[in-house]
Amino acid sequence: MDGDLRDRVERAAETAALFNALKHDSDAQVDAILGPLMGENPAFREHGDEIPAVIAPVIDDVNALGTAEKRERLADLAPDRLAELDAADEVDDRTLPELPNVDDYDEVRLRVAPNPNGPWHLGHARMPAVIGRYRERYGGWMLCRFDDTDPETKRPDLEAYDAILGAIEYLGFSPDEVVKASDRVETYYDHARTLIDAGGAYPCSCPAEEFSALKKEGTACPHRDTDPETAHAEFDAMVAGEYDAGEMVLRVRTDIDHKNPAIRDWVAFRMVDTPHPREAAAAYRCWPMLDFQSGIDDHLFDVSHIVRGIDLQDSAKRQRFVYDYFDWDYPEVLHWGHVQVDAYDVAMSTSTIKAAVAAGDLDGWDDPRAPTIASLRRRGIRGEAIVEAMVGLGTSTSNVDLAMSSVYAANRELIDDDADRRFFVRNGVEKTLLGGPETAEPPFHPDHEDRGVREIAVGGAVRVEPADVPPNGQRVWLKGLGPVRHTRNAFEFTGDDIEVVREGDVDVVHWVPADDAVPLRLRTMEGDETGDAEPGLAAHAADDVVQFERVGFARLDRVPDDGEAVAYFAHP
Repeated sequence: MDGDLRDRVERAAETAALFNALKHDSDAQVDAILGPLMGENPAFREHGDEIPAVIAPVIDDVNALGTAEKRERLADLAPDRLAELDAADEVDDRTLPELPNVDDYDEVRLRVAPNPNGPWHLGHARMPAVIGRYRERYGGWMLCRFDDTDPETKRPDLEAYDAILGAIEYLGFSPDEVVKASDRVETYYDHARTLIDAGGAYPCSCPAEEFSALKKEGTACPHRDTDPETAHAEFDAMVAGEYDAGEMVLRVRTDIDHKNPAIRDWVAFRMVDTPHPREAAAAYRCWPMLDFQSGIDDHLFDVSHIVRGIDLQDSAKRQRFVYDYFDWDYPEVLHWGHVQVDAYDVAMSTSTIKAAVAAGDLDGWDDPRAPTIASLRRRGIRGEAIVEAMVGLGTSTSNVDLAMSSVYAANRELIDDDADRRFFVRNGVEKTLLGGPETAEPPFHPDHEDRGVREIAVGGAVRVEPADVPPNGQRVWLKGLGPVRHTRNAFEFTGDDIEVVREGDVDVVHWVPADDAVPLRLRTMEGDETGDAEPGLAAHAADDVVQFERVGFARLDRVPDDGEAVAYFAHP
């Protein structure tokens, strides 16, 4: 390597190392710098054996600098790269706005409040992603409260509690406290009795249609002025289960002339005949409505900021009446719109997914065709990638579209460096191989030469995908092996130089040996694909993520000693 080229290599390596160290707020590594450096500078490639030794001391010098010194040096070498870093930081700040009035609180206290009526679909990930990031930003506290006080219309699924906690952990967060609202029913009863004493609640036995008509007219129901003693007796009878469903409710006294009829004397408790599925809560028949239950809990757990969907705007209006009766300060509220994902044929709805699983249309919640967190996890997509994509949506009150490509792009950055390359041929066409090396040596990773090569015994025949079979008389390059010509229904090794690929005359294709290939089923969003993987796949274990060259990344689900392996496709 001459002196001029060495200077260019050192300068490019210093720029790349500075950018990498500042972006990730950590030391730059030779392996992380080498791949992009070679990819962006084709002239360096023929000196690949010398490059690592040249750039290693440069990277050590960069790592010895402080952050301010790194920024100053990058500004001298490549001001556009520094501007790129700063622009990315600005975008991160914009996507999640500052929470309002944080200085008014000793601690930012947040809550995720899942309804455990089933495992989470992809849209549910937005809640822990955004709230978790806010907790990290402010060094705050996070509660996971299961809002499970509806045993009938949103009946809890006993397996969903642990599934949801597992999903939160997979996304990278751990609640500071976990509670179930169904364990706190007596607390809600106590507050209901205090509210009756304050003149803020009364039992009502009006039929639902009758009360609805009165409410729309702005006319008070005849039970509104029930004296406290009678009100307590009737509420105690509710608690004792002496009424059937629909026979009696407890209403919060609000403004009977409120411009929004939905706010007028809303229901705080109702009777439910269906027992709760949790044994500890099965005896209760008088259950709080979500607006009452969550309003009480948000105060008792000192929640400072509530982040929730735009469809719950009326909840704050209802709950403020309760807070006023108790002389409590209402938390800060941030609303957002719905997340929509159009990459799936199955609707992103808990009830719809449940029905599809029950009907056998989906194998389960982790079926690759399901728009669920369990599915993405089984496909080998990191929770961090989902969080990045969700945080990138910001907190707009408008409905937003989640592009799965943003999840895939974030995941690719996380897994690409560690994922070994392997060959997988679908619907393979077998061709006898005439001549050529006995062993192929494709690299484990094109950007990490230090990992070495996969030694694949070729044998007397190979399989390629149908679209990769060239017309008779034309050539292809079998990756890691060399050039062959399609002739006499066979592949004949030609010995051409790699220049034929660089000049664009020959396509590079993947392949597997015909004799020792591993049968593989690849599960995808479009259905299963079958084929053969290279023999080295058997060295992997379940949960390993590999990149099938020219196919995409996949998580290995089952790699038996013999028989069919199974992998779940992640993304290209």
